[in-house]
Amino acid sequence: MLTKLNLNQNTVNKARQSAARVAADTQSFIDRHTTVTVERAVCRLLGVDGVNAFEVPLPNVVVEHLHEKGLLPMGTALLLGAAMIETGLTPQQIAEELAAGRLDLSRVEIRDVETAHAAAANIARETAERIRANAAARRACLAEYGDKDAPYIYVIVATGDIYQDIIQARAAAVQGADVIAVIRTTGQSLLDYVPYGATTEGFGGTYATQENFRLMRAALDEVGAQEKRYIRLCNYCSGLCMPEIAAMGALERLDMMLNDALYGILFRDINMQRTIIDQYFSRVINSFAGVIINTGEDNYLTTADAVEEAHTVLASQFLNEQFALLAGLAPQQQGLGHAFEIDPDVEDGFLMELAQAQMAREIFPDAPLKYMPPTKFMTGNIFRGHVQDALFNAVTVLTGQKIHLLGMLTEAVHTPFLSDRALAIENARYIERTMRHLGEEISFREGGRVQVRAAEVLEKAAALLAEIERRGLFAALEAGVFADIKRPRDGGKGLSGVVRKAPQYRNPFVDLMKGGVAQ
Repeated sequence: MLTKLNLNQNTVNKARQSAARVAADTQSFIDRHTTVTVERAVCRLLGVDGVNAFEVPLPNVVVEHLHEKGLLPMGTALLLGAAMIETGLTPQQIAEELAAGRLDLSRVEIRDVETAHAAAANIARETAERIRANAAARRACLAEYGDKDAPYIYVIVATGDIYQDIIQARAAAVQGADVIAVIRTTGQSLLDYVPYGATTEGFGGTYATQENFRLMRAALDEVGAQEKRYIRLCNYCSGLCMPEIAAMGALERLDMMLNDALYGILFRDINMQRTIIDQYFSRVINSFAGVIINTGEDNYLTTADAVEEAHTVLASQFLNEQFALLAGLAPQQQGLGHAFEIDPDVEDGFLMELAQAQMAREIFPDAPLKYMPPTKFMTGNIFRGHVQDALFNAVTVLTGQKIHLLGMLTEAVHTPFLSDRALAIENARYIERTMRHLGEEISFREGGRVQVRAAEVLEKAAALLAEIERRGLFAALEAGVFADIKRPRDGGKGLSGVVRKAPQYRNPFVDLMKGGVAQ
């Protein structure tokens, strides 16, 4: 693409190198550890599903059993592989026997570590083939219908009832939406288990479950066939069950996942060690499944001032990029996030928003950037709100953002009605159509306000990343370098689920999936 900001490439390279060193340093910690939810994800990918008599998910039953017996450092795959050899049962049957109290994995003899790993790896390859078939099905639909060059119109459904969500999602697709995001029920990110089955009683959103994923995927495939478009499905791969939700999404052909390296630490007070380990395996899975991740930098600007703290957004984008690359996610799968959140009363706020969006586009040219609408300064005045959204839509088109999360004129009033969503889509499509190539016709004045603003933000981001490199990521998070939020290294939720790996540990899915999209 054309470069318009005359950014100092030495500063860009310096920032990216700092972020790469931070990620590499942190990866050495990741490689030595696993967590309960990583191991539950391994269970799910090996075919373990369902619940026991008390509605406890069977992956939790297996992993809690191993944790209590002190076996988890050896890894779920090894223990299930050994049990398969000794009992002749499948991982699902082993989980059911455990739940019934008829099996104790601490009594299973591991006669040969390599043979046990091979037993688990055989099933892992079958799962990988299923996910590979899902990726092929997505590619076939896109080949048949074509894909969109303009920004993907992304809207949310959030009724709490998956069946009502389906009705709203189908309506949005007919109205012109390209991506449907099913908002997750309030607080699910803090549950250390994944609910089972179809659900109808969420709060502010719908539970992320594998059955809900399956139901929505089928509905969108049906309406997509009618509309002759592939409708992408998005959900939330974050919180205490990040890798498990990635696994379920891969199995049910989700296309996008909200999947940030730092979001859970900063905004949900999930332990930083737990989150950093979990994000790695979740991204390995998403990489292989062909999923585009969406990162959560927009949340910084709902907490801190968007003018003063814009550099923290860019610094986080650099970090998310490097963590994603280490997990095998190609740049084309990195929906790095940012948001249109400057106070409308700030003079030249639009120019600053334009500078930020253009800067992200030039620094991350291959990333399908995720651009979030104004929320913080939406007041309930629907007329001003519709204008704010129109300006946001203009920046989206002018700067070539790809994942265009539509603003609603009733933001700050209520969850969107079907009519609110229709107006938002109409607004976005109008601006997309009438300004389609305007960005190609515009350049910015040398040394003008837009270029100067972008240069200032870049310099601050590079300095912040150098500071994080000097401190180390965990110490920097303790110091509150992002959004003025300080988190203790040993505090937050989920630390008890972090385990140091034993020498014989192996995760067959990292071996199979790391390195890219299933072809």
